[in-house]
Amino acid sequence: MNHHSNRSWFLQTMAQTSDAPLMLEIERAEGNWMIAPDGKRYLDLISGISVSSLGHGNKAVIDAVQQQLQKHMHLMVYGEVVQQPQMQLAEALGKVLPEHLNNFYFVNSGSEAVEGAMKLAKRFTRRSGFVAQLDAYHGSTQGALSLMSNPYYSDNYKPLLPDIHFIGMNDIEALNNIEIKPAAVVMELVQAERGCLQATQEYVSAVKAFCKSTGALLIIDEIQTGLGRTGTMFAFEQYQVEPDILLLGKALGGGMPMGAFVAPKYMMEVLSVNPVLGHITTFGGHPVCCAAATAAVHQTTDRFQEFEVSRKEQLFRTLLQHPKIKAVEGKGLLLAAHLKDEKTCRDLISYALTQGVFTDWFLYAPHALRIAPPLTITDEEITFACETIVNFLNFQD
Repeated sequence: MNHHSNRSWFLQTMAQTSDAPLMLEIERAEGNWMIAPDGKRYLDLISGISVSSLGHGNKAVIDAVQQQLQKHMHLMVYGEVVQQPQMQLAEALGKVLPEHLNNFYFVNSGSEAVEGAMKLAKRFTRRSGFVAQLDAYHGSTQGALSLMSNPYYSDNYKPLLPDIHFIGMNDIEALNNIEIKPAAVVMELVQAERGCLQATQEYVSAVKAFCKSTGALLIIDEIQTGLGRTGTMFAFEQYQVEPDILLLGKALGGGMPMGAFVAPKYMMEVLSVNPVLGHITTFGGHPVCCAAATAAVHQTTDRFQEFEVSRKEQLFRTLLQHPKIKAVEGKGLLLAAHLKDEKTCRDLISYALTQGVFTDWFLYAPHALRIAPPLTITDEEITFACETIVNFLNFQD
């Protein structure tokens, strides 16, 4: 197929997620760049939405995949057959997680991790309700969608799960006025799709105190923030808090589909009895994905100091000081440049593409530009991206 027939075939055969797809065709990717069939190169400023944290084509990840392919692929549904790649991934994660987060349920995506964690919380606490944050994003499956407050995304799919109590991020007064005893409080520490709004230390401490007083579990969604993106391996390390259940995804698989919910063994055990197979997945913990994930975790932990995430954050902040950028929100290399309106942001995204920079916006902050590049991005690439953004803004009214 030629380039134009590919585009036509894409529109005809691929289920469309919007009425205006980007339609950028990419043939291959290497390092921090994506390459079109005509050879044009695009700096990847969003990492496939926080997935490609190690860049594209990481040799250790590819080698791990190829070595596992020579041994075996799928053998049996999750939890029945002893498979080395799953145990090796658990060992690698266990070295960088708190001691109590010692039992792993590997699934295929972040949304699946949310679904599994919600079931675990309900089963363990024998409660049905959840406290969720306004304008959070946890995925598009029906349980995860139930945790999203924005009616634009959920109204046409009702009825969803009942007993969801929404409060604003950092609204301690609303938290203290909750009258139910929920199964869990679910939260991101950086609300990515809201334009990278950070939780305050005071709010996180209040949430932990609320959980302790009500017997609720604390589920921290680190699907976007985990594996080094915010400047520490996990964002919760920057707060005086540890989750009861941790959610992982996106960067975890090193580019392969992978998610996980992680909890203490005594808690996770409830999924195996009354009923047996309380949660089950065919492809979760796929050996090839686990091999890739193990390599990705090792690469991230071994090379983390050289990534200099916090220094690169400051370089972005310095280079993006501009009167038409109202604020740069976020932490580490999960940043949002807030502009005056949605049109300006969309026009900037289109302009950046013509200049060879690939970026995006946020679901609940369409006026904000997404900046979440591979952690391997260089100073020269950061400078190129920021100059592209500033050049556009210099010619705006």
